[in-house]
Amino acid sequence: MNREICRVGEVEYREYSDDVWAILKRKRMRAFSLAGPLIRKGIRVFMYGSLARGDVSHSSDIDLIVLNPVNPVIVLSSYSDLGFGWRRIFIVQATPSHTPKVYIWFDEEGYEVISFPLSRLSSRESEFFKFGGLLEVMEDNFDIRVMGVDKRLMLIRPREGGHVGICIVGREGWAAGELGISEAVVRERVNVLSRRARHGRTGVFLEYEVVGDVMDAIDKLAKENEFFRRKIGFS
Repeated sequence: MNREICRVGEVEYREYSDDVWAILKRKRMRAFSLAGPLIRKGIRVFMYGSLARGDVSHSSDIDLIVLNPVNPVIVLSSYSDLGFGWRRIFIVQATPSHTPKVYIWFDEEGYEVISFPLSRLSSRESEFFKFGGLLEVMEDNFDIRVMGVDKRLMLIRPREGGHVGICIVGREGWAAGELGISEAVVRERVNVLSRRARHGRTGVFLEYEVVGDVMDAIDKLAKENEFFRRKIGFS
């Protein structure tokens, strides 16, 4: 197995430098700025991954998610009304059984992204985000860090000054209990990330870059793709 995946029984203790805390603060402030137009409309926005856990680096993405379905027109107008631009928009469906989502890129490379589902997420899909660490974007919780599992399959448990990391390979049931999610989701993520470490990232079922009106793009995909149409509830 690729060394990107932790060893069974591996534990790490990490103290954060002043630089890590500064990066975390800066990226959290940027996340609040990106989420702000939606929060003002009463839409709850969450950060997930390293930004929620706190184990950030200069290369850490700003990944934001709206967990409940929302009209794409409302989302985009929330930004455009404030003169807040974006770079690219994608519609992505990971597999035929997954809920399609809209991804708004605020940069050309996709390091700053907010996404939202086009229909209600399944409980398993929602737990995917909790697996990696999920924290609501709010002005008064910049200092809060949550547990989650990184790409090495280390459960990152925040502690004063840094974190303790515990390898979850072979401890999937324990990790599920710690995270408050189903063991099936933990085992699925262990399998996916282990396979990715060996063979690299695989493709997705549908990835469509929107050029023009997003609702026209959704209508087009619904006419052309039966699985997309079913998942968003179009008849």
